[in-house]
Amino acid sequence: MRTRLKEIDKNSLWRALSGVIGIAVNFLLSALTHKLGLPFYLDTAGTIVSAYLGGMFTGIMTAVATNILCSVFNPYSLYYTLISVLIAVCTSLYVKKHRFSKPYFIPIYILNISLLGGILGTLFQWALLGGPQFRDVAEISALIAGDRSGPFYFFASLLVITGLNLVDKGLTSGLALLVLHLIPKARKDGMMNSRWMQKPLTDEEIAGISRRAKTGRQSLQRRMTVMLAVTALTLALALSWISVMLSYETTKEEYKRSAIKAAEFTASLINPYMIENYLRDGRQAPGYEKIEDTMYKIRDSAPGVVYLYVVTVEDDGCRFLFDLEGEDGTEAFAPGEFSPFEVAFSEEVPKLKSGLEIEPIESNDKFGWLITAYYPVRNARGETVCYAGADASLSYVSEFVSQYLLRVLLIFSGFFILIMAYGLWISGYFVIYPAGSMAAAVESFVEGEDDQETLDNNVRMIRALDIHTGDEIETLYNAVCRMASDTAEQMRGIRHYAEATAQMQNGLIVTMADMVESRDSDTGAHVQKTAAYVRIILEGLRRKGYYASKITPKYMSDVENSAPLHDVGKINVPDAVLNKPGKLDEKEFEIMKTHTTAGREIIEKAISTVKGGSYLKEARNMAGYHHERWDGKGYPEGLHGEVIPLSARIMAVADVFDALTSPRVYKPAFPLEKALEIINEGSGSQFDPKVVEVFMDSLPEVKVILKKYNNV
Repeated sequence: MRTRLKEIDKNSLWRALSGVIGIAVNFLLSALTHKLGLPFYLDTAGTIVSAYLGGMFTGIMTAVATNILCSVFNPYSLYYTLISVLIAVCTSLYVKKHRFSKPYFIPIYILNISLLGGILGTLFQWALLGGPQFRDVAEISALIAGDRSGPFYFFASLLVITGLNLVDKGLTSGLALLVLHLIPKARKDGMMNSRWMQKPLTDEEIAGISRRAKTGRQSLQRRMTVMLAVTALTLALALSWISVMLSYETTKEEYKRSAIKAAEFTASLINPYMIENYLRDGRQAPGYEKIEDTMYKIRDSAPGVVYLYVVTVEDDGCRFLFDLEGEDGTEAFAPGEFSPFEVAFSEEVPKLKSGLEIEPIESNDKFGWLITAYYPVRNARGETVCYAGADASLSYVSEFVSQYLLRVLLIFSGFFILIMAYGLWISGYFVIYPAGSMAAAVESFVEGEDDQETLDNNVRMIRALDIHTGDEIETLYNAVCRMASDTAEQMRGIRHYAEATAQMQNGLIVTMADMVESRDSDTGAHVQKTAAYVRIILEGLRRKGYYASKITPKYMSDVENSAPLHDVGKINVPDAVLNKPGKLDEKEFEIMKTHTTAGREIIEKAISTVKGGSYLKEARNMAGYHHERWDGKGYPEGLHGEVIPLSARIMAVADVFDALTSPRVYKPAFPLEKALEIINEGSGSQFDPKVVEVFMDSLPEVKVILKKYNNV
C-alpha cells in the first residue's frame, strides 16, 4: 500500500510539473515571437501537453497562467485567454475519445484548433482594435481586399489570421506531440491516471455510471454541474458588473473634475473689463487669438472635454464671447452669437443670472450626452460678468465602458471556464465517480447474493475500487467494504445451514419414500429411477424452451427433490392389495386409486406443519395428480391438458415408463422398444406431447439409467 501511494504521489508530482513546464515553454516561445516581431504567438505547445497528460483542468490552468504571464509584454494576451482555454478543452476531449492514437485524426485536430484560434482571434481583434493586431497582417489583408474598409477587409483579415493560426498551431502541435512521443508510455499512463482518487475507470464503466445517473429524476452530476455553472456565472457577471460600474463612476467623476478645471483655467484667462470688446470686435479684440489658442491647449489636455467656451448670461439664453470648434468638426459659435438655454439648464438660470456658482449639469440634447461645468469670471468688485463653460462628453464614457465591459467579459470568460473545470474536476473525481462506482458495485453485490462465488467476487471488486479521496467519501467506502465483507460471511454461514437443512429434508423425503417402497415387493429402485427420469425430462424441456416461465432452476430442484414422494400415499393401501400377485379386481383397484388423494393429504399436512416448505408443493402435485391423463380420463379428479400440474405430467411419463420396463409379480418387464412405443402412442391422449417429445429426444440418458438399475 505504501509503495502504491508513493507511486501515486510521484505521478501527481510529474503531472503538476508538466503544467509548470508547459507554462514556461509557452511563455518563452511567445516572448521569442514577440521579440522577433512575428505575427505568431506559439503559446499553446505546453497547454496541449498539459491537457494531454493532466486532463482538462490542468490544461486550462496552464492556458490561463500562460496568458496572464504573456500580458507582461503583450497587453492583449489576457483578452485571448478564452482561445487558449478552448484549445485545452479540445485537446482533453480528443484524449478522452482516444483520437490521438489514430494518425488521421491529428490533421483534423490541428485544423480544428487553427479555425478556433483564427475565427475567435479575428473577432476579438476587430472588437478590441477595430482591425488586425499586427501591421503586416493589416497590410496583407488590405492588399487582398483592395482597401481598409468594408466587409471584404474583414473577411480578408479572417483568411490571413486563420492561415497564420494554421502555421502557428501546426508548429505548436507538432512540438507537443513530439514531446509526448518521447515520454515513456508507462509514465504517461501513470500521469494521466494520477488524477483518479480510485482505481481508474474504463470508458464503459464511466458510461455505465452516466446511464445509471439518468435513471433518477436528477443525477448528482447534473446537480453539481448546474450549481457550478450558476455559481461561476453569477460570480463572473457580478464581478464584471461591479467592475464596470466602478469604472463608469470613476471615469464620469474624472471627466466632471476635468470639466471644472478646464472652466476654471479658462476663466482665469479672461479680462473682466474686456467683455464689451470681445462682444463688439470678436477676434479683432486685443489678445483674443492668444486666449483662443490657450483655450485649445486647455481643452486638449483636459480628458473628456470636447467643448470649451465663454458666455454672458441673458434672460432667455447666453451670448458667446469665445467658442472653440468641436473635436468632431462641430462649427463654433461666432463672438456675439446668441443661443437659448437647453431644458436641462432651466432650473439653474436664476443662479446664473445672479452670478452664482452652480454644480456641473448632466444633459443629453442636440450637442450629445454632456456634463457641463460653469465657472464665473468676476471683476474687481466681485461681480460676475460672464462664465467660462466646459463640456465633457459622457458619450466617450459610454464608449469607454462598452470597451471596458468587452475586455472584462473576455478576461472573465477564461476564468469562468477555469472555475467550471476545477469544480467539475473536484466533483467528478472526488464525489461522482467514487459514488457511482460504489453504487454500481453495491448493485452488483445485491444482485449476486444468490451465488456465494459471485458474492465473494463482488466483495473483491468493491475492494479493488481503492477509493482514497481522504474525506467522507473514503470513510463511506471503507464502511461499504466492511459491510460487504461481513454480509458475504453471513451469507456463507446461512448457506451452510441451508445446505444442511436441505440435506436433512432430502434425507427425510428419501426415508419416507423408502418406507413406502419397502412395503411394495415389486417396486425395486422405483424411487431412484423415476427421480432420474424426471431430471432428464426437466433438462430436456429447459433446452427446448418449453414452459420457459415455469422451468426455473428452483422449480427444477423442487420437482427433482420431491419426486420420490409421488407414491407416498401407498402407505395407506393394505398389503393384500399393494402386493397382490395377480390383476386387481374393480374394488381393489378403487382402493389402489386412493393412494393419490391420500398422498396429497399427507403432504398438505406436512406443508401446513413445516412453515416455508414451498418445495413440498410440487411433491403434493405429483402425489395427487400423476395418474391424471392429458385427455381428462385419468384419476382422481379427471383433470385434462395443462390444467394438470406440469410436475405431475412429467411424473406420469417417468412413472409409466419405469412400470413398463420393470418386472412385476403379475408381468415381466417390457422390452425397451415396446415400452417406448407405448409411451409414444400415449402422446396427446395419456401424456403431455411436449413431455413425451423431450423424453424421446433424451433416449441416450434414459438408457444410462436403465443400464444402471435394470442391466438393460
